[in-house]
Order: sequence, then C-alpha cells, then structure tokens
Amino acid sequence: MSTHAKRERLLLADLLETAGPQAPTLCEGWTTRDLAAHVVVRERRPDAAGGMLIKPLAPRLERVMAEFTAKPYEELIQLIRTGPPRFSPFSLKQVDEASNIVEFYVHTEDVRRARPEWTPREPDPVFQDALWARLERTARLMGRGVPTGLVLRRPNGQTVVAHRGTPVVTVTGEPSELVLFAYGRQSAARVGLEGDEDAIAKLHETKQLGI
Repeated sequence: MSTHAKRERLLLADLLETAGPQAPTLCEGWTTRDLAAHVVVRERRPDAAGGMLIKPLAPRLERVMAEFTAKPYEELIQLIRTGPPRFSPFSLKQVDEASNIVEFYVHTEDVRRARPEWTPREPDPVFQDALWARLERTARLMGRGVPTGLVLRRPNGQTVVAHRGTPVVTVTGEPSELVLFAYGRQSAARVGLEGDEDAIAKLHETKQLGI
C-alpha cells in the first residue's frame, strides 16, 4: 500500500530530475544537486547525518556531503527513488511515514517554490490531516528559538502552540502552508499573520524557525 511519504518521495525525485542539477531551491546556498545529496546522506549515512543536529559531527557531515554532491546527479535521483537500504530504519514503513512525510513535502516545495512562476498545490484533506498530525508533534521543537509567542491555527480553528511568550503572533493557514512556515520557509508560505506589527516583522526575519 502506498503511503504519503512514498508518494512525496517519488514526486520529489521526479521534480529534481526535471529541474536539473543547478536549479535554485529555497534552502539558502543550495542548488538541486545539494538538496538531492542531502536527502541521500540523511537516509544512507546515519554516521554522518547526525551532524545536522550535533555540532561536533558537522565536519564529518560536510565531508560526506561533498562526497555525495560529487556523484553523478542521475545516480542521486535514483538513490532517492529506490529509497534507503534494508538495514536503515527508514526502510520500515512506519518509520518512513513518521520521519519522511514532512521531510519530502518540504523539500519538494523547496524546489517548486524557488521557481519564479510557481502555483500552490492543493493537497487532499487526508494529506492535510497527516501534515497537521506531524506538526502537532513537532511545533514546539520548530518554534523553540523564535523571538515571539507563536500559535499555528488551521482554518477549522484547530491550534497548536509552537512557542510560549509575548507578544503572540497567530499564523493561520492550511497545514501544508503552516508546515512550510514552521520549517523556516516564511517568505514562501501562504499564511495570514495576526498580532503586534513589530513581532510579526521579527518572526518573518528570524532564522530560528525550524531545525
């Protein structure tokens, strides 16, 4: 049975292939080649991927990233399509869905929304609920460093507190857009913001959203 993560994985691979290795992305300083290498390293090199979160491991991550970035672009795309090796925890369906639904969705939009003329997707309600469920679990982690209080709200009224504090900014949008906002893609997310004007400006400019 297909999963949201599997679908987004294949969509990302197709999009990267179509865009080519030198297309821009929303990840500052990264081309599509860099993004493809990141996805592969994250799944296939856990010995290095820890450097994304643990500073002492960052030099090793940089070396491994350079190694994979130098691989043929077509090989990176194929590695994304085929998914992680059997020994990887990501090969388990439950782990894949829990860990990759947001990862692949966000990176797909990193490529799509870096284009000058992009149009928003319209994810189905089931996918929106799946993204919201993940956001409820990760919102406080994503918003832990922001300089304001932060509340994320769906159009149906469901809310999650990403950061406690004052003044409070309330960000309203579909889960697909709120995920992008919470993961540091503020400028590309189609959301509405309510609150103190200075606080909204700080929230738009902060680099502290996301991991």
